Amino acid sequence: MGEMKYIKDVRIFFKKTPVVNSKDIALIVKNKNYAYLLVSNLIKKGEIKRITKGFYTIYEDPVLVVFCFRPAYIGLQEALSIHNLWEQETNTVVVTTKKLRVGVREIFGSNVLLRRINPKYFFGYELIKYGNFYIPVSDVEKTLIDMIHFNEILNKETLKEIKKRINMKKLSEYLEIYPEKFKKRVLGVFNKK
Repeated sequence: MGEMKYIKDVRIFFKKTPVVNSKDIALIVKNKNYAYLLVSNLIKKGEIKRITKGFYTIYEDPVLVVFCFRPAYIGLQEALSIHNLWEQETNTVVVTTKKLRVGVREIFGSNVLLRRINPKYFFGYELIKYGNFYIPVSDVEKTLIDMIHFNEILNKETLKEIKKRINMKKLSEYLEIYPEKFKKRVLGVFNKK
């Protein structure tokens, strides 16, 4: 009977939490081996999906990968998309401080780009409602900084839209911690006609 109770608790937990890690499941069922067995069975039944090693979900959205690489946020083109500043189709881009293999990974049949950032530059994100939950997404000012930091190309239309929405005071505050040369580069891009 205890095992049936656990499976019910685990299912409820999955409904409330966009991404669940194997440690969470082990805490619920109070047994690491049983947690592993339970996860295997739920995957076989198609009730849950593996996002990456040790992380699972009931949703099929590559954006959820952001919860697997904490501290992390959705950034670059994907953040521009979420802020309605980018029209083109984008891959999910996760910016993290974690030491991991950067580059493209396939999650749920989509490409996800992992980028690593120095922990001192890890700031400037907000929680944005995304479907049934909130995800961390870089704000407009930090997205602009990151685009330049990672040498990503911004087209004129997108830059024009960013300029309309940017908070110059916030941008200046963000740039305080960057080297002078980089500050000039960002402001140079921003001041281009």
